Formats: sequence, structure tokens, C-alpha cells
Amino acid sequence: MAKTAAQRQADYRSRRATAGDNGERRINTWVSTGAALALARLAQHHGLSRRELLERLVLAADEGIASGLDPDSVEWATYFEVTQ
Repeated sequence: MAKTAAQRQADYRSRRATAGDNGERRINTWVSTGAALALARLAQHHGLSRRELLERLVLAADEGIASGLDPDSVEWATYFEVTQ
């Protein structure tokens, strides 16, 4: 029996959790129009997809913070206890 569109979509989303090297997570949120337009402009300017640009910006910001923390400190443990 053929799958419904909803079943196919559910299958696709479940596979994304194990895609690539470390899986993927879905981010679904609203941002201001200004932020959305800025993201589109920046992505186009750099020749990247919005996803690629957003990933690079977030990972660079995270690395900037993590590199300034002592791995044996309470701050390190507090920063890395976020799991969502």
C-alpha cells in the first residue's frame, strides 16, 4: 500500500536525525523580517545557502566562547550542559 504524504514526511524527518557525521536537528522559529532579509543578503553576498551561513555564524560564535573557557571550570560545565 502506498504511503501518504504525511507518512513519507515523517520517514524523511526521522532519517535526518542520523544524517551526516553527527545527525541533524530541525530548528523551527520565527525571526523579524529585518533579520530574515539580512540573512538572505549575507548568504547571497557570500555565495552560501542561508543554512550554511547560519551554521557558520553559530559555530563561530560558539567556538569563540568555548575557546575562552577552562575545560576544568564550572563555567565550562555550565556552558556545555545545554543539550537541546
